[in-house]
Amino acid sequence: MTSWSSILDAHPPTRTAPPPGLRSSIRSTRDAAFRLGRAHVDLAKAEFSAIADEIKKVVVFAGIGIGVVLFAVTLAVVGTSLFLGEWLLGSIGWGVLHGVLLFTAIAIACTLAAIGVSGARIARSFIVGVLLAIAVGLLMAFGLPNQAYASLGESTLPAIEPGVRPLIVGMIVLGVLGLIIGVIAAVRGGGVGAVVASLAFGVIIGAISALDPGVQVGAAIGITVGYLVWITLMGIDAASTGVDVEAMKARFMPTQTIETSKETLAWLQSKMPPGTGS
Repeated sequence: MTSWSSILDAHPPTRTAPPPGLRSSIRSTRDAAFRLGRAHVDLAKAEFSAIADEIKKVVVFAGIGIGVVLFAVTLAVVGTSLFLGEWLLGSIGWGVLHGVLLFTAIAIACTLAAIGVSGARIARSFIVGVLLAIAVGLLMAFGLPNQAYASLGESTLPAIEPGVRPLIVGMIVLGVLGLIIGVIAAVRGGGVGAVVASLAFGVIIGAISALDPGVQVGAAIGITVGYLVWITLMGIDAASTGVDVEAMKARFMPTQTIETSKETLAWLQSKMPPGTGS
């Protein structure tokens, strides 16, 4: 008969490890949470890195596209200006000059509009420039000033060679006119510089107006005068009226918000009991 002791000796009882304690469970849970969080962070970094690479590609290609479009627009504007200068006015140089003057005038007009100059004043300068461009263009295209100077020179300066007579007469006539305008400006406070500048301007304009350039060059001169007059009138208008600094401040200051806040603060102070402070 088999005894219990022999059975126990042949099959000893299995000893199991003690269950983990509360502190160990918390530590293992915390470590697992840290590992899980780190895995999420690593995944997010990888995804954001891939997204950043895609954004870089989009920015690069978009920048190239915008740059090409701007280049195409610039090429079209410049090419059109040069083409019109060559086709209508007989020289690419006129296209270059008129393009420079046009963009200069637009830049000045935009600057004046940005600082608060009204569009009506800018438009008024533009209209005057257009009218003078048409008038000067017609006069120069048909050589009318040259003919007038030649006719006047025949009766006043017959000893001068006919070929240079219109030039001399034009310089004298417009030089005297410029001198008169300069003296008037000097009397009004312009100083001697106004006299000299006006006289020189009159002589130069007289020399240019004495030319008989033909239809194409005459029209080109008229367009040039129109641009110069537009630019000059905008500058004179801005210099004479100045810039309303207070109006500019009002455009960029939240005046209504400030005033409403002051009223609200005053109302709250009026409702507070005496002695509680502001």
